[in-house]
Amino acid sequence: MAFFGLGVLLEVILKLARGIVPSAGLMGSIGLVALAANVVCLFLLWRRRGDDINMRSAWLCSRNDVMANAGVLIAAGAVAVTGSAWPDIAVGLLIAGMFGASAIRVIREARRALHPLTIP
Repeated sequence: MAFFGLGVLLEVILKLARGIVPSAGLMGSIGLVALAANVVCLFLLWRRRGDDINMRSAWLCSRNDVMANAGVLIAAGAVAVTGSAWPDIAVGLLIAGMFGASAIRVIREARRALHPLTIP
């Protein structure tokens, strides 16, 4: 999760530095396919999400992916309307933050599971 968040953050920095305006059509097309695939994964993981830290992490990753895909679709629409890269950049920053926060949450849960007597 954290690695993906860093990748998104790096992509945002590169877009800012290069001034690239992404293709709204391509963003929307890929975002829609990815959303469909990730919704299926989220559905499959739903019942098992509380089994253990591994399943919780997998479920959080799938949930984040669904939310990120929805954000990409919104950004694609905003890029199409404005002709600017800023909606994509803003959504990219939100996605990076979301993945970073989830990674921290999973690490804390894992630490508690490994050391049940340790106060977080």
